[in-house]
Amino acid sequence: MLIYTPTTIAHITNELHKVIVGQDEVIEQILVAVLAEGHALLEGVPGTAKTLTVKTLARIIGADFSRIQFTPDLMPSDITGTNVFNMQSSEFSLRQGPIFTDILLADEINRTPPKTQAALLEAMEERQTTIDGERYKLSPMFTVLATENPIEYEGTYPLPEAQLDRFLLKILIDYPQADEELEIVSRWDAGFNARQLEQVEIVSLTQEMSIQNCRLEVKAMQMEAGVQKYIVEIVRKSRTHPTILYGASPRASVALLLCSKALAAIRGRDFPTPDDVRDVALPVLRHRLALRAEAELDGATTDAVISDILKTVEVPR
Repeated sequence: MLIYTPTTIAHITNELHKVIVGQDEVIEQILVAVLAEGHALLEGVPGTAKTLTVKTLARIIGADFSRIQFTPDLMPSDITGTNVFNMQSSEFSLRQGPIFTDILLADEINRTPPKTQAALLEAMEERQTTIDGERYKLSPMFTVLATENPIEYEGTYPLPEAQLDRFLLKILIDYPQADEELEIVSRWDAGFNARQLEQVEIVSLTQEMSIQNCRLEVKAMQMEAGVQKYIVEIVRKSRTHPTILYGASPRASVALLLCSKALAAIRGRDFPTPDDVRDVALPVLRHRLALRAEAELDGATTDAVISDILKTVEVPR
């Protein structure tokens, strides 16, 4: 039986909506990543509140927050930090980079070269970083929420497959509905200012409602054997679908398991169902598949292929 998670999620959602209008599905998927101890890639056009959502979430859950604006001249040491020589003590001391935090917003991550992008790989996978041969542990809460712009590719560096696979979810953020956009305009007209977030009365989580307690509940959750088999069949189908060049790895199967558990907890249940698996399949798998060139020319998309796979795999009773 879940004790902390439903109350915690309701509180986070309510506080987020003091700042963010709509985006219920996006918020749910970001919370799935946080509860499942994973990282998320947020893709959407500029001005759709990606940065604002992450900053507000960090404040609500009481997490340290850092932001890196990725640029072509960004160096790995700008992310991890570097050892600086102290003239007074004649010793080197570590000047920590923004990676030493709880929630790291990697803004426009595809605008920096692969060498700098790779500085995040060790941190994302092992929650540690190596500087001048010495390893440093990162926060147990360390979560990368990275953003990228889907419409402007000039001066960008596509993320390597190895790094894409480190993201638990790829979340697509669309334009708001007409009534939601009207609400955004009304709030700004009434005095709201996203650049002065400290003026919004946001209530942070108590110790009892902490994300750590919720994560423990998600970890303790068990999945029925039939649902486990359903996950494996979905992922294996992605390797044989005629429009796919290469399919998802076993890491994707584990990601579906973890995200299904987290989504079930968000919805107030202590067991995941096939519906939970289907509802997280798109954000879990869309960045792990590569389509054949001829399929892309015919207008196929990874989301459409995943939806097709879900229709062909038998749902357990």
